[in-house]
Order: sequence, then C-alpha cells, then structure tokens
Amino acid sequence: MAAPDVLLVMGVSGSGKHPTWWEARRAWAGQSLEPLCPLCRSTVGALLASELGWKFYDADDYHPEENRTKMGKGIPLNDQDRIPWLCNLHDILLRDVASGQHVVLACSGLKKMYRDILIRGKDGTHLKSDGTGKDKQPAEVKLLVVHLNGSFEVISGRLLKRKGHFMPPELLQSQFDTLEPPSAPENFIQISVDKNLSEIIATIMDTLR
Repeated sequence: MAAPDVLLVMGVSGSGKHPTWWEARRAWAGQSLEPLCPLCRSTVGALLASELGWKFYDADDYHPEENRTKMGKGIPLNDQDRIPWLCNLHDILLRDVASGQHVVLACSGLKKMYRDILIRGKDGTHLKSDGTGKDKQPAEVKLLVVHLNGSFEVISGRLLKRKGHFMPPELLQSQFDTLEPPSAPENFIQISVDKNLSEIIATIMDTLR
C-alpha cells in the first residue's frame, strides 16, 4: 500500500509514561529487565517510529494541565476537553507533513469524530467555502489507523501493572463506553493485543510494504 503521512496507533489502554525510542528498542531486543506491554500505544508507536525512521509523538504529552487534573481525579474527559487537544495535534501533524516528515502518533482516538479532526482539523466533517461559491477541501493528512484491540478483562489486568499514570485505571470503562472502533471507509488495520510485541510490529510493517 502507499505509505501514509501518519500512522495513528490507537486503542483503549489509559495514559501512562511512554518509553523513549531507545527504551522501547532495548526492551524489544531483550536488553531490559522490565518488559514493555504490547497493548501500550506508546510502546508500539515508539518502536514503529524507530523501525521506519519517522518522527514519534505521544498525544498524552500534549494534554493541557486541566485535562490531566480531571483524569487524575477520575473524571472522564468529554468532547469539550478533547477537541482543542486534538486540533492542536492536527496542526502539529500538518506542519510536519508539509515539511516532508512522516509521523507515528500514539493517541486514544476513541471516536471517529476525533480521528476525523486529526485528519482535517476542527472543521474536518465540513467543507469550507473559498469565497467563489465553490466548496474548498480542508487541509488533510493521509492517516492509517492501527487499532490495538483487546477485551476489557485483558486490558484492565495489564493496565493495573503499569506505572507512571496520571489517569487511574478506573477510567478504563469510560474509554470502552466511548470507543467507536474504526470501520470502512476509514483506512485502518486492527490488531489483537493478545499478540506479542514483535508480531504486532511485524504485522504493521507488512501492511506498509
């Protein structure tokens, strides 16, 4: 398939401290005593970016302080909280893509509307007029969604073992309630978190070839 501008690694797994690319690489190579969780979006994203030579962003790093505070108190985020955050991420992606940079983004991307914002910005579901009476397409990024899919039981069990969170595991149910799994005509692949990390990375790399 043609290479996308951006790989979005999405799924419900909470928001934790993500590894640097070299921490992910060392753990994948068996050089770290602390294994990395294959359901962690940021782990998969950091490894993919390293393999591809692309830039890596963890969307959780761009949450404003008020969002972090809400999650830390166990209060689920709503659309009003998430949309400005997603718009900022779209602007970052658009800037990098315009400069010729490919990107891997680890982000929950729970709703189709959220993924549309990452592609087209705040007005992603609408067309803008260019002043001549004709509709003008908003600036877009070519996105391939990688959905890390798993059951509530599997993900909650693994989430309890992770450290460095500003979001408590109790919010996982709210993420499942919000989740709209990607479907046609979205450009996506779905991978089970029951696979090990090397299988997940290999599947994604094969898709890009």
